Amino acid sequence: MLDLQTRCTLAKDIVDLRSALSYLSTIPNQLLTTREPVDPHAELAGVYKLIGAGIPVAPPTRIGPAMLFENVKGYDMQVVTGVLASRERTALLLNSSVERLPFELLRALNQAIAPVVIPQSQAPCQQVIHHSPDLDLRKLIPAPTNTLQDAGPYFNLGLLRAEDPETKEADVTIHRLCVQGPDLLSVYFVPGRHIDQFRIKAERLGKPLPISISMGLDPAVYLAACFEPPTTPLGFDELTIAGGLRQRPIELVDCVSVAAKAIAHAEIVIEGEILPQERIREDIHTNTGYAMPEFPGYLGKAQAALPIIRVKAVTHRHKPILQTIIGPGEEHTNLAGIPTEASIFRLVENSMPGRLLNVYAHSAGGGKYLAILQFRKSSIRDEGRQRQAALTAFAAFSELKHIILVDEDVNIFDTNDVLWAMTTRYQGDVSTIFIPGVRCHPLDPSQSPEFSPSITAEGISCKTIFDCTVPYHLRDKFQRAEFIEVDLARFLS
Repeated sequence: MLDLQTRCTLAKDIVDLRSALSYLSTIPNQLLTTREPVDPHAELAGVYKLIGAGIPVAPPTRIGPAMLFENVKGYDMQVVTGVLASRERTALLLNSSVERLPFELLRALNQAIAPVVIPQSQAPCQQVIHHSPDLDLRKLIPAPTNTLQDAGPYFNLGLLRAEDPETKEADVTIHRLCVQGPDLLSVYFVPGRHIDQFRIKAERLGKPLPISISMGLDPAVYLAACFEPPTTPLGFDELTIAGGLRQRPIELVDCVSVAAKAIAHAEIVIEGEILPQERIREDIHTNTGYAMPEFPGYLGKAQAALPIIRVKAVTHRHKPILQTIIGPGEEHTNLAGIPTEASIFRLVENSMPGRLLNVYAHSAGGGKYLAILQFRKSSIRDEGRQRQAALTAFAAFSELKHIILVDEDVNIFDTNDVLWAMTTRYQGDVSTIFIPGVRCHPLDPSQSPEFSPSITAEGISCKTIFDCTVPYHLRDKFQRAEFIEVDLARFLS
């Protein structure tokens, strides 16, 4: 077992997926490798559901190690999943701690470093090149199918990078990509996403939008890419945050077939163009009516008309590793939730410094729907500010649905402790604040007029604040029992 100093050194040396996996292999119970043959069609996901996917995957599941499948039936490529499916592992990979992750991202945001472009001869991602029409995505890359009802095989950790056709500002985001043919992908954009804005501009000009899709990356790149407005407005390059996390620039490379740039240290890069005016039904080959499991824990509906990516080339490293998410689960929670935590803390701290101590975007909400805020009241004048903090959090991240407020003596990362606070420091009639008629995230199936008469249209929700903090004037009656500090090692040796 490596000592702490050696671990910190190795974590700082992570530049890509391979160095991340090498680092995890030195730490007990963080990486599981198997040579057992596995089918990418549903079986691989079924295995990791039991090993480490976590909630909101339906039980039985748990938070476990990342898993590397070395023998994928029908393919030469390996597949890894769960790299970020543990908050502890995510902290290790960023040389941080469970509690400090949002603050690490804020530090990186304030110390952003712009990416640099390196020569193609130096880019590991271009060691092997496949040009269209002599490629077939279905045979080349083992895109997994999560369930038997999926619309098809998906790449769900593909980092899309594109540039605004007018301003040339760049953006990176992760979107689900369904393999629709040998050189065709469909892409789903939640309305408002930045690359979709670039696509709309290009379509108005009657032009295709060149893109790269980088897969198998330094975890810092994936986390940085999941920041959203208002923290990262249109035109903000999230790769600068990844540079801040690693305290060195992320390296890009010019694509070989389109006017785009890719992550130079990616395992696999798909190059292509989003075609103007062309659409495809997501489940056109399966007719299941479903897309794939979404972060709330349910199968998403197949979309009737999605933009199409025409693939021009695929480049990859020697013996590449495909990285994927088995979702919904803890990995999505960490990718979406930790940047959300940072965004919430930033806005609240700016408006009322020193009162919000920490934020946790709980896995039950997939990192988007549920946040727990740890708030400190220093005087009677702070009473009520905790609810203002919750309102600010809703402004910081519009897709939030529920906020639970707790005092500084409650561990926000321990659900049992949070539920204890809700049980003993909460009365439904005076501690609940309803905010009806607000637009939320479109994937919540309860947001429908059939579910509630207060909902007038799909996508409208009733946001709720659960104030589980002690009223300041009653604080002396809510002191937790104190125990003495002991040296536990004496009793365990």
